[in-house]
Amino acid sequence: MRQSKIHTPCYIVQERALKENLEQLAGLARETGCRILLAQKAFSNYDFYPLLSQYLAGTEASGLYEARLGFEEMGGKEVHVFCAGYREDEFGELLRYADHIVFNSIHQLKTLGPRAKAAGKSVGLRINPQCSTQEGHAIYDPCAPGSRMGVTREVWNAQMDAHTLELLDGLHFHTLCEQNADDLATTLEAVEEKFGDVLPGMKWLNMGGGHHITRPDYQMDTLEGCIRHAQEAWGVEVYLEPGEAVALNAGYLVSRVVDLVENAGVHIAILDVSAACHMPDVLEMPYRPPLQKSGQPGEKAYTYRLGGPTCLAGDVIGDYSFDQPLAIGDHVVFGDMALYTMVKTNTFNGMALPSIVLREENGTECLIRSFGYEDFKNRLS
Repeated sequence: MRQSKIHTPCYIVQERALKENLEQLAGLARETGCRILLAQKAFSNYDFYPLLSQYLAGTEASGLYEARLGFEEMGGKEVHVFCAGYREDEFGELLRYADHIVFNSIHQLKTLGPRAKAAGKSVGLRINPQCSTQEGHAIYDPCAPGSRMGVTREVWNAQMDAHTLELLDGLHFHTLCEQNADDLATTLEAVEEKFGDVLPGMKWLNMGGGHHITRPDYQMDTLEGCIRHAQEAWGVEVYLEPGEAVALNAGYLVSRVVDLVENAGVHIAILDVSAACHMPDVLEMPYRPPLQKSGQPGEKAYTYRLGGPTCLAGDVIGDYSFDQPLAIGDHVVFGDMALYTMVKTNTFNGMALPSIVLREENGTECLIRSFGYEDFKNRLS
């Protein structure tokens, strides 16, 4: 990878990789008639929205600000919103931006749904099919016991009445996280078992996100079968709202070695990027991000623990091995860094936010945004 002339740290988003993902998603939409939305929680760099709007039906938002961003920047495309709990004092403004409003509880459907309906919005309810298909990160499982996400059939039976049911245009479920289509098929069976009797009365079904559609081994035939089954069995329009699939493998985070230390025989490279500040999912998931020209610990001749510059003892990205020893000033390039990075960065310890760079299809690198002291200071007062 040709290194950017922009000072590290910086995110580099590759236009060609982004287009390849979008072309694949648009092809799915053409083949099946489904509508695909960008889940902005994963990637909301609106400089790319003019490009995304050429391929996608619109945006999915988790609240007021994302809804406004999609409304203002996606060129008149659909704006869908789901929030676990809407604030009544914000709801009127939200109705200015959203086309679809999905509620998380029958209580909010009853209290706020009539306002959405009167404003001409399409009204939905998130359901919980109680079908867990995730392993290894239960904290991200919306179907885990005690989950706050979605209405179970038991709650539906206890709280739904005919008048409230008339408010509904569609149902929404979101149960996946970086998963393949076999897990969607399993989930859809549970949805049919628990809510198949009410789905024929709906106009649409939103199957949420977490579909790793642009991954090389993704089971596209299975996904298409799920979409067609819903369309044919219940007569609904099908929505998907992937986040990761839109920008999967489309970005890098370029960092630099600023120091080398050793403790108890462990060789440690201090970088100018922080897991805590610049790639927080490394600590929250947790996971080990891909790194160019590296191997597993011990796989190559020289193993280093890569850590950030903050005072947080746990600001560690992971252990990697290299063919050559690292030196101060070396570039270290992390892959798949367009997702859940720029949207989640923070300035803990006064860390500078990485610059954002576009790598155009012809290889030209253009600075989209750089950050400085004022960006840190203005968040605090």
